[in-house]
Amino acid sequence: MVIDFKFKTNNKMAARKSTVVDSVAGTIKPPISFKEFSKDPVKGLLFIVLIAIGYLYVDIKMSNKEIQTKQDATIQQYAAKVDTLQKQVNILIQQAASSQAKMEVLESLKQIPK
Repeated sequence: MVIDFKFKTNNKMAARKSTVVDSVAGTIKPPISFKEFSKDPVKGLLFIVLIAIGYLYVDIKMSNKEIQTKQDATIQQYAAKVDTLQKQVNILIQQAASSQAKMEVLESLKQIPK
């Protein structure tokens, strides 16, 4: 079973002529035409510069996020190392204090000459 759909089209609304702008840009039209650009090129260049600055701003923000995540990971690693080193320093301080106390006791008993 074959179904054939035929739509009636209005010949007045037939295909419109395709321009170069339509073929290059598809359905998106540029915000400034070539005629406007040729009359006042400063406005066209300012528009292009504005788009470039916007792109660079977004690009910097994205790269800053990547750098920040890498730095956060590195900071966490260093914080863990600092914690372990701090624990080792505390242990060494306790050992030094106990050694000093033993030396004082032995000196007071006069078993070690001064």
